[in-house]
Amino acid sequence: MPAPREVLELEERLEEHVDAVLSSRRTARQPAERLARRSREEQDFVLRWVGAVARSNSEMGYQVANLAPDALEALDRDGVEAWILAAMDGFDREGLRAGIARLQALDEFAAERRAAVRALPLDKVRGVLEGFVHGLNGRPLKIEAGETARTDTGTLFLPAAENRRADANRNFQLYKATVAHLWAQCWYGTWRDLRAEDWEELPDAADRARLHRLETLRLDACLARDLPGIARLQGALRERLGDPEPAGRWREAADRLASPAATARDSLDWARRLRDESLLAPCCYQGTLDPEAVVAAAVVRQAQEKEELRQGLGRLREEAETGAERKSGTFRAVPDPDPAPGEAPVVLLLDERPVEPPAEVTRLLVSVHQDFGDIPPDHLVPAGPGEYDAKASGHAADDVWKGTYHEEGARHYPEWDHARGNYRKRWCVLREREVHPKFDSFPEATLRKHYGLAQSLCRTFEMIRGGRSLHRGEPHGDEVDLDALVRALSEARAGRELSQRVFVRQARDERSIAVLFMVDMSGSTKGWVNDLEREALILLCEALQRLQDRYAIYGFSGITRKRCELFGIKRFDEDYDAAVAARISGILPQDYTRMGVAIRHLSVLLGQVEARRKLLIALSDGRPEDYTDYRGEYGIEDTRQALIEARRGGIHPFCITIDDTAREYLPRMYGPAGYTVVSDVRRLPQQVTDIYRRLTT
Repeated sequence: MPAPREVLELEERLEEHVDAVLSSRRTARQPAERLARRSREEQDFVLRWVGAVARSNSEMGYQVANLAPDALEALDRDGVEAWILAAMDGFDREGLRAGIARLQALDEFAAERRAAVRALPLDKVRGVLEGFVHGLNGRPLKIEAGETARTDTGTLFLPAAENRRADANRNFQLYKATVAHLWAQCWYGTWRDLRAEDWEELPDAADRARLHRLETLRLDACLARDLPGIARLQGALRERLGDPEPAGRWREAADRLASPAATARDSLDWARRLRDESLLAPCCYQGTLDPEAVVAAAVVRQAQEKEELRQGLGRLREEAETGAERKSGTFRAVPDPDPAPGEAPVVLLLDERPVEPPAEVTRLLVSVHQDFGDIPPDHLVPAGPGEYDAKASGHAADDVWKGTYHEEGARHYPEWDHARGNYRKRWCVLREREVHPKFDSFPEATLRKHYGLAQSLCRTFEMIRGGRSLHRGEPHGDEVDLDALVRALSEARAGRELSQRVFVRQARDERSIAVLFMVDMSGSTKGWVNDLEREALILLCEALQRLQDRYAIYGFSGITRKRCELFGIKRFDEDYDAAVAARISGILPQDYTRMGVAIRHLSVLLGQVEARRKLLIALSDGRPEDYTDYRGEYGIEDTRQALIEARRGGIHPFCITIDDTAREYLPRMYGPAGYTVVSDVRRLPQQVTDIYRRLTT
């Protein structure tokens, strides 16, 4: 029995956190007596969470205090935290009643928690699995949570948690085997060789299950030939989980489908032959087939990729043409007998001469070839001007905010709550809008005002672009590579073929850089700060024309979590022209500075660009802030977490600010070397361009 003094002390500490709802000492007595029996460490743990929850809602804080002793008996500390966070998620999305209901459903939560102790959440290993599947051939595949393991050929859907094995490591191996199998369906022609009418002939679930099991046998054989390490992993899993081996006619079918010449149509043929045979139990990693989803995804993807490929070929033809040598400009694709991993399995010819396609065209060729088995001739017809508008949309973004608010077509992003130590899921609603262009004399006036600086920047950027480097071990070149020649002669004396790669070639340095400028359009930039921001962007765009780096410019602002806005000023696929200059002229101060959601969305856009180095440069005049709760430590910590997420995605963030107090909070957000403070605001245009040069060279 705890001493009365200890009980009274705990009562006082509980009342301190939830005094808005604890109206009497008697209300807290029973929880306090039970909590007094726990260790001081556990008491502090409970009181810390009571305080954190009470800051959001005092009634929720009271419920946590009242139920905490029961929670400590039913769950470990991680479980108690998960129970509280689940209740707060319910409170965020559905209100107080839902939050309290989740807290009071402690027994059900504890039972589910015990069942899930051995489970491995997909969110914990999604990044590793995406890295694994991106290392395989074919189009990049996303990984998302789904009810069952399946694919639509663009996304691999996996269970949100895997718990069939005894521990997390073994469950990860099961995830990995499933990912490899779903990738194999895309790569080895399951969805290319089987047509829509084939599935219509198999309306019966048993027939589809039979075909699925046979196709799994064929794909296992394909993986055994090309990726034996994965095949060994899958074989070990089948053995440990008791998957039956094929016997009888199923064994005969497996042997025939193991032939390198076998296709998915052979699996279909054997499915018809084995209709009278008992069904072989499914394999542990095969998941389910969803041909309807595959057809729906393919229709959209194939139409989009066809137009994107034709646009890319049109640009490639323009770059390859020189007036005197201009010919028909006809493209043709011939099979590449030995394609490198990740490269297109075809050689692209322009007027019967091989051309090296840029990375984006290569990606499209890989994906189209994966869908069709070759490149259809109509995909190789370069697009003419104005044939395709990739930004066509059925909704006008500006109209969505008019009248009654709704979220149709908006993007939802989480937000980091540092007090909880977790995310508020789907918390911020973000929409992209257009900056209304202003066709005035501002761009020309800026160039006149900063004439000397503009000329200096252009010369500097021309010099950066003109850098050259030596490429060794080339088949052709300006001089002999002595090291390569010695190696080649040694190999020839050993009886191997003499290598032709013995030359040194001078080549222009290739800059593989993508930069996204994130411009603060909050109301605090009104006046001369806004003018200087716009001048800096005009000068930067003029100079970057010389450098030909890929870059984009977006403004950000908003008011409350329900109205977060990004303003497209220049996108990656746009050239700097009069329209972009007019959008820069049209930049106007808006509302507040909710930075975390903007960073998360722009990181997604930047992640879609192929480049070795990716920079996210923020141009801001102050700290993160919004109309309601996005102030002080909360806003700083959410922004910091968004920047951590960006770095995990291979993006390097940097901040340029004119806020004299920035040294109080920017080191926490960006790190000591991730920002600069422009002390003389009038020098902002020069500072921005100079910082860009230093960051990218």
